[in-house]
Amino acid sequence: MSNVFGFGAVGDGITDDTESLQHAIDSGDGVVRLNKGTYRITKPLVLDLTKTGFGTVRGEGGSSRIVMAGAGPAIRVIGDHRGTASPGTVQPHTWNKERFPTINGIEIVGDHPNAVGIELRKTMKCVISQVLVRRCRIGVHLVERNRDFVLTDSHLYDNHEIGLLFDRCNLHQTIVHGCHISWNKVAGIKSLGGDIHNLQIVGNDIEYNNATAGNRSQPRADLVEHPGGSEIWFDATDGVISEVTISGNTIQATVQTGGANIRVVGTDVQRPQPADTPKAQKSDTAHLINITGNVLGSQWRAVELRNVSRVTITGNTIYDSADLSLFAAHSAGIVVSGNTFAWRGLDSEPTKDGLRFEDCDNVLLSGLSTQRFCAGSVERGAAVTFVRCSDCGISDCQLLDPLHRGLELEDCVRCRVANNTIVDRRSQSTMRHAIRILGQSRDNLIIGNILSGATDKLLDDSRGTSGPHENLLIR
Repeated sequence: MSNVFGFGAVGDGITDDTESLQHAIDSGDGVVRLNKGTYRITKPLVLDLTKTGFGTVRGEGGSSRIVMAGAGPAIRVIGDHRGTASPGTVQPHTWNKERFPTINGIEIVGDHPNAVGIELRKTMKCVISQVLVRRCRIGVHLVERNRDFVLTDSHLYDNHEIGLLFDRCNLHQTIVHGCHISWNKVAGIKSLGGDIHNLQIVGNDIEYNNATAGNRSQPRADLVEHPGGSEIWFDATDGVISEVTISGNTIQATVQTGGANIRVVGTDVQRPQPADTPKAQKSDTAHLINITGNVLGSQWRAVELRNVSRVTITGNTIYDSADLSLFAAHSAGIVVSGNTFAWRGLDSEPTKDGLRFEDCDNVLLSGLSTQRFCAGSVERGAAVTFVRCSDCGISDCQLLDPLHRGLELEDCVRCRVANNTIVDRRSQSTMRHAIRILGQSRDNLIIGNILSGATDKLLDDSRGTSGPHENLLIR
């Protein structure tokens, strides 16, 4: 193990230790130990595994700090892995010289507006653990191609743009676990383009990643397309993301107009549709995503889906979404089941929250517990709104005390609304309709629901666009 003091490093936070640390990396035994101290550097420390062989940077926890006073990453790890995660594709030079680079036990602090914490390029089985990165432009930055990456037990905190960025990267088999990713100014975790598969984000605290917060300097235009920040943001408009699990996390923020706890955006792909079906755009670029067992809240929207397919949202607790808990557009194969939605406010407070689906196909809502949803207006919209959707099902849900109406279907075809309870239990009811069917809707089935408390009509289907109404209507 190379002690960096033996290579001339001072670690006093004043001396430029760049050359000494790089010398330790290039000339040591592959394991660089950062003793207690603050190491100020002005250029990236490069672990070029293709030249030096396998490498490890190891610190003493909170007592080992790197201050990056120049542009670029404090630590850049370069490999030459060209295969996949399959053993048969891994070339001998990867196993013999480049495998399993590790970085642990250090703090990296940015002291330049374009400083980056750690950059990985063409690595295989890299592990970053027990690392704190703060005040950098990007905390951990993956580019080009990487495989089997693990980020664990670390803090990506108060960075100017992104905590963890997959930047137009070919990346498979990634685990992010046990981390605190917060107070970054654009997003906590973001994927931008690239080819991302097999991503697990499990057991983290991801919060307060606020685009409107201070000290962000001229962010890249392709990183900021929405006025509000996102805790998790997958942008596959010119790439692919699939096989994703987001589970067991706390994901929350301060409310910003346009923000989202989880935002997934795919590429518009127009599919031929039967002549009698509303046009629904489906995406092949963002799909196979599982969002389960999380606590999400205190944002403009909890989950926003655009041009995605095959997404499961189950078993989450979602609260205090200022606009909507879930918004989906031009998406297909969406299952939302067993979630609880709650607004803790009073009728006298600003209205908030609801679910809305536009131009979607094959959506299933079931077993949802909602209370005091306020989405829509007196004239149009509801706590749960479907617009131009086809072949959707809403069953066994509790839509309690909605402000204007419980459920509205507009220009929807072959949708089934069954076995729900939609009631306004206020002493002075404000719900105008429990269910309303509008526009060119047809061939829908409304059956087996309990409806109560409407000031106008419990079931408003004046054009007779739905099937038999075998519902319990309580005046």
